[in-house]
Amino acid sequence: MEPSATYEKVDIQLPEPIHGLNHLGGVLGIPEWWPTGERIAIVFAHASGSSHEDPLISALATALTERGYLTLRFNFPFAEAGKRSTADSPVLLERGYRAALNILGRDPTSLPARLIVGGVGLGGRVAAGLVADRLQADGLFLLGFPLHPQGKPEKSDPDVLFRATSPTLFVQGTRDRRCEPAALRAALRRVGAPIELYDVADADSNFTVPRKCARTNEQVHAEVCGVLANWIERRLL
Repeated sequence: MEPSATYEKVDIQLPEPIHGLNHLGGVLGIPEWWPTGERIAIVFAHASGSSHEDPLISALATALTERGYLTLRFNFPFAEAGKRSTADSPVLLERGYRAALNILGRDPTSLPARLIVGGVGLGGRVAAGLVADRLQADGLFLLGFPLHPQGKPEKSDPDVLFRATSPTLFVQGTRDRRCEPAALRAALRRVGAPIELYDVADADSNFTVPRKCARTNEQVHAEVCGVLANWIERRLL
């Protein structure tokens, strides 16, 4: 692991105002020796009802930055505006994600050589939509992918997965009621991109576990971090 890293709050310029906002908040994690080495950037998006301060998002960003990756976590417009109970339209969500990606090009002398995008829940779905829309990414990670409405696997909506071409990692909690295991596996049989699937025992869509579970939420978050870091290393290093 890198001995140290810095974390910089950034204002992400929107191409036009959303909810009266001109900027989104974010945190850029910069490893000590950046931009030397492999120069891999990883961009995270949060779930609905959450923000870039979500404990899992924060843990992932810190763990991966300390491993030498440039990381960026940011708010979608609805979260920046304090409307955490209601997500934006797909168009506004994608506009926010693309605006965040533009931050990576603010210094031409330290542009990433490789890009990995993803997120938790809604954030992962938006990232998948961008990759399906020809965003050039070396990898896509989907944590708690919302395949269908809660408890309704018969209403699965996997189309965005069929159009994505980047190698993709799925990490799902076994208690995730928005991604029934059989429905997900049926959908993945039709995905053309290289895929890997990892199940997190006892975790729900937010990767929290019941109090009676032998593990804590922090331990589950560490497990997810390890799975993602291992996948990145095997795929890109």
